[in-house]
Amino acid sequence: MNHPLITLSNIKKVFFTDEIETHAISDLSLRINQGEYVSISGPSGCGKSTLLSILGLLDTATDGQYTLNEQQVVKLTKNQRAKIRNREIGFIFQSFNLISDLSVAENVELPLTYRDDLDTSTRKKMVQEALEKVDMSHRAKHFPAQLSGGQQQRVAIARAIAGSPSIILADEPTGNLDSKNAEIVMNLLDNLHQQGATICIVTHDPRSAEQAQRRIEMYDGKVVDDKITHSKQPTAA
Repeated sequence: MNHPLITLSNIKKVFFTDEIETHAISDLSLRINQGEYVSISGPSGCGKSTLLSILGLLDTATDGQYTLNEQQVVKLTKNQRAKIRNREIGFIFQSFNLISDLSVAENVELPLTYRDDLDTSTRKKMVQEALEKVDMSHRAKHFPAQLSGGQQQRVAIARAIAGSPSIILADEPTGNLDSKNAEIVMNLLDNLHQQGATICIVTHDPRSAEQAQRRIEMYDGKVVDDKITHSKQPTAA
């Protein structure tokens, strides 16, 4: 079995507003192994988006331990978290989050510009390879407004994978797409998994959840079901 990439132990997340405590996540423990394809689903308000934010270092837990790639990340500074997030995590958002006045290639390259270990030629090569994986290299000089929703999401996926992150986190990646483009995007994620990517998606769509190798169900801030749906394994590490 592949080694654990993410380990959460007794994670809690409490929001305090007007002297009211809202327990978004309650004593949650979870492990995601390298090379897994995991879906997280559940009713609105169950804590799945909060969990994804914690996994992606966009938010911090109120209590508990989080180990990412053998490093404890709970008590890191904001700058340390940002640096690890840039190198270790690729994000795919429901609303694409592309910058309108940047070209496709520039959008994909943007996260790489914050890495001091990459020169310009290396970044350009990584961008080209990422766009080829999502079949969007022919649109490199176009702008987001010139693309369909499905094409924008494919560019967003290219941006997420360009830096070879340890894990891809996708928040409702098909939520703004029609059924045809949703199928294209999910097949693309499946192909990335087959090439060795570790993927975790939050989704309301049962079809998207079923495509994952492992399904996690949440309710009231807790994991209530966690099962392997099929044993499909990636073809490359």
